[in-house]
Amino acid sequence: MFRRILIVFFLVFSAYAAQDYVGRYDVYGGFTYLDSSSVNLAQRGFHFQTGFRPRRWLSLGFDYSVSNGYSDITPSLLTTQLQQQLGAVIAGLAAAGQIPAGYALHVPFDSTTQTFAAGPQLDFHHFDKVTLFVRPSIGAIREDATLRPVDPIATAIASQLAPSGQKTDWTGFYGFGGGATFQVTSHFGIRAQVDLVHNHLFSDLLREGRNTVRLSIGPAFQFGHNVP
Repeated sequence: MFRRILIVFFLVFSAYAAQDYVGRYDVYGGFTYLDSSSVNLAQRGFHFQTGFRPRRWLSLGFDYSVSNGYSDITPSLLTTQLQQQLGAVIAGLAAAGQIPAGYALHVPFDSTTQTFAAGPQLDFHHFDKVTLFVRPSIGAIREDATLRPVDPIATAIASQLAPSGQKTDWTGFYGFGGGATFQVTSHFGIRAQVDLVHNHLFSDLLREGRNTVRLSIGPAFQFGHNVP
């Protein structure tokens, strides 16, 4: 009985023939959606990848994305020290009658985020029309934030946080990712992928790091000699 089950399993699995062609080189470009829910920041942009396959199951490549979006800074996101300082300032202004009752500070901002990564990816070409892959996501992230205060109090506070009205930060990130490429032809496919990473941008201002999810979809091309 066990032998029959193995034979059936082998026949079913064999129906999904491995890919005949796996190109030495790979290029991808598509739409990306970057979500950092802890700071209520959603961004949309472009994602680019290029890779080299030294082995059929291994790719080495470079990954870049750029996204734009907007959100706002509230005191609860700031470090404890900054919260205490702002609390004292706002309490003093309220006592002097210079701000309306129930005033809630928030500073809108525009954000442009770039990610840079390089490293290995494990590829599974065991199905004729689908390539599955997984990878570590380790790299650097850069964010440019332009503050857009909407009232005099927020303007005064924003000038203390970022005197020029703009603030830029670099930091590392780490996490993991994966997805699938659906082969339309041997050289062309549609790739869908997701990455989950952790970083702590603007650690001098923000109390906590953020978990960021990146979703991407777009066309992928493979070319070059067939990897044996």
